[in-house]
Amino acid sequence: MKIKIPYGKSFMEAELEDSRVSSVLLSGIHNYTPTLSQQELVWRALQNPIASKRLCCLAKDKSKILIITSDHTRPVPSSITLTMLLREIRTENQSVDIKILIATGLHRPMTQDEMADKFGSDLVKNEVFINHDGYNKENMVFKGNLPSGGELWLNALVEWADLIVSEGFIEPHFFAGFSGGRKSILPGIASEKTVLANHCATFIADHRAVTGNLADNPIHKDMLFAANAAGLAFILNVVLDSEKKIVEAFAGDREDAHRAGCAFVSELCTVQPVKSDIIISSNGGYPLDQNIYQAVKGMTAAEACAKEGSIIIMVAACTDGHGGEKFYNYLHKAASPTALLTEIEKVPQNRPMPDQWEAQILARILSKNTVIFVADKKIEQVINNMHMTYAETLKEALRIAEKLKGDDASVTVIPDGVSVILLLPA
Repeated sequence: MKIKIPYGKSFMEAELEDSRVSSVLLSGIHNYTPTLSQQELVWRALQNPIASKRLCCLAKDKSKILIITSDHTRPVPSSITLTMLLREIRTENQSVDIKILIATGLHRPMTQDEMADKFGSDLVKNEVFINHDGYNKENMVFKGNLPSGGELWLNALVEWADLIVSEGFIEPHFFAGFSGGRKSILPGIASEKTVLANHCATFIADHRAVTGNLADNPIHKDMLFAANAAGLAFILNVVLDSEKKIVEAFAGDREDAHRAGCAFVSELCTVQPVKSDIIISSNGGYPLDQNIYQAVKGMTAAEACAKEGSIIIMVAACTDGHGGEKFYNYLHKAASPTALLTEIEKVPQNRPMPDQWEAQILARILSKNTVIFVADKKIEQVINNMHMTYAETLKEALRIAEKLKGDDASVTVIPDGVSVILLLPA
């Protein structure tokens, strides 16, 4: 069997004997064929919003509108969605003052080239774009205390606007349940202090904070509160296939429209885990596989199919490196993943450390499994320093794994680890 795994903007390939492949786990979204074009799907959603008036009606008498959009690490096709949002807003209000806030969370700001690539040079030239800075305390406004007890500090532009709209995409998320909706606010435009409180070790370790689950998920609860406190009035969220094309769109109320989108994704993405000696996963290629930090998401899908001591082969180009100095140093400086996991789990809920959540999840995976990481050659030493094994190609990774597990080791293949929801035992 030939297996083909997304890697950056291309693929990695390898051959395996059919008898060794336990299963190839695919999201139904990748085989879902919509009857409308991408633009038609978005337009239909905007014309038929869920539990809300049309956006043009909401915007009609407003003077200042804030649109929250995603950054370069998210594959939202904003050249389509943002253009159509702006058109809908201006249908009844040509003179409205619009600012577009890029929800970077705690990521680095987008460059001008990245903005032109994502939004289109015409939009960047003609609209007002602002990178959120989660570390700039002076540009934050206090909006109350989260259900978890943490302080909610958001970008002060939420006070400037008299209507707040967001765009995003919905996919399974490894601790928030699903992306999209309320995540545009938290972590999207929240302060470092607020993000740290929401991503504390206690919540990350909570059995309800898992892929595909919103029910009683403490991280989701905080995020919903933040969206309500911000006054997020209308969302446009899309669902994407493996080519990052829109296959469905949901617009309207921040909770109801998002919930409808999550139900759609859940129905198509849920698969039964198949345990194997070796599990191959990816982050679905560019833009989600730009760094190791983001690639942890795809590893959690492999984790769900791992036995104790399985080998996980993670395929992610990581052209942007590790994705965070603090995240990298947690693993680099740790005596072992198990020691790091113990250290993080002792951190008080009200005193979390930056990026500890991603390090916590990666340490959890590494404490039980060996990870062979296929990535850009320039980060070989970085990967090795983080208690993982580097491989330049998928074929090389399989050779390393077979030396450890045998030539007849069973293999589960997850071509796109961030697009599946693996049912875990209750």
